Amino acid sequence: MKNVKLLLVCGAFALMMASCSTKQRAINQLESFSYELRDNSRYYDLQDWEKAGKKFVKITKNVKKHEFDYTPAEKARIGRLEGECAGYMARGAKDNVTDRLRGFINELKGILQGVTDAFGGW
Repeated sequence: MKNVKLLLVCGAFALMMASCSTKQRAINQLESFSYELRDNSRYYDLQDWEKAGKKFVKITKNVKKHEFDYTPAEKARIGRLEGECAGYMARGAKDNVTDRLRGFINELKGILQGVTDAFGGW
């Protein structure tokens, strides 16, 4: 009987440790992703942003699985990390739109110059 109790206690402890490691792993993934965006997002193209968006959703779903296990301090850290990621992603989207707009304006200038040259020859 004593061995059974010890086995149950050890099993419960192992489950608790596995749960802590999993919830901490989710925070670590979010932190790592935030660093990845901070360091590399300025070089992302549209395909990279699509991958980043999918990865962010996957990570946040993993974090949400453990939302009731986090302490208030951990929740504050998660919120800060999610905010950082969202900020990097918003800046990247803005930069992408700005780059596309610049390309369109340059193309439009070329079209107007071509039309002007064509009519200038008449």
